Amino acid sequence: MSAFLTTALTFPTVLWSAALVACLLTWGLVALGTLDEGSLGGGEAGAGLLARLGLGGVPGLLVFTVLAVTGWLGTYLAHLLVLSELPAAWRYGAGVFMLAASLVLATGLTSVLLRPLRRLAAQAAPLASADFVGRVGTVASAVVDAVSGRVQVEDGGAGLILEARALPPDQPLRGQRVVLLAYDPAAHTYQVALSPHSQGV
Repeated sequence: MSAFLTTALTFPTVLWSAALVACLLTWGLVALGTLDEGSLGGGEAGAGLLARLGLGGVPGLLVFTVLAVTGWLGTYLAHLLVLSELPAAWRYGAGVFMLAASLVLATGLTSVLLRPLRRLAAQAAPLASADFVGRVGTVASAVVDAVSGRVQVEDGGAGLILEARALPPDQPLRGQRVVLLAYDPAAHTYQVALSPHSQGV
């Protein structure tokens, strides 16, 4: 246990440890409903960067979590088996190199691991279409605004969660009913507005 903590809490593994803890805390906030996972993708610029790295097509928080796990595992093992055996004078320089290498390798491995999920998302993409325009849904995220939000629409099964946006001053809250007014195929989002019969939770 002592060797584990020493390795996990010293450079360079400690940086991945911090990233992993941040991801776990963020998942906790999302589970509690105090943070909207859909707002964590960094907008269009962030989505474009993830796509160029081969990490697009899945939620940003999931990408960063898998990246943190793979980066931490690789760095921890290399730190334990290689870095700890080097002379003290070499460890910092080797640690910097190891950190950079782990980021590159973790990015590639994350892209491979998420490939099945991207295929599933692509297969489900036809469901997110203009056919849902005019339907009434329920806000599933903390809020729907011009930047982020999700709504649940009944489809005769378990229901669908769709990305949604609302134009100011509308900001529908969780549990309120909204009408899907239009579909943006470029952003894969729906413009929504409060239903006349909306009721908050």
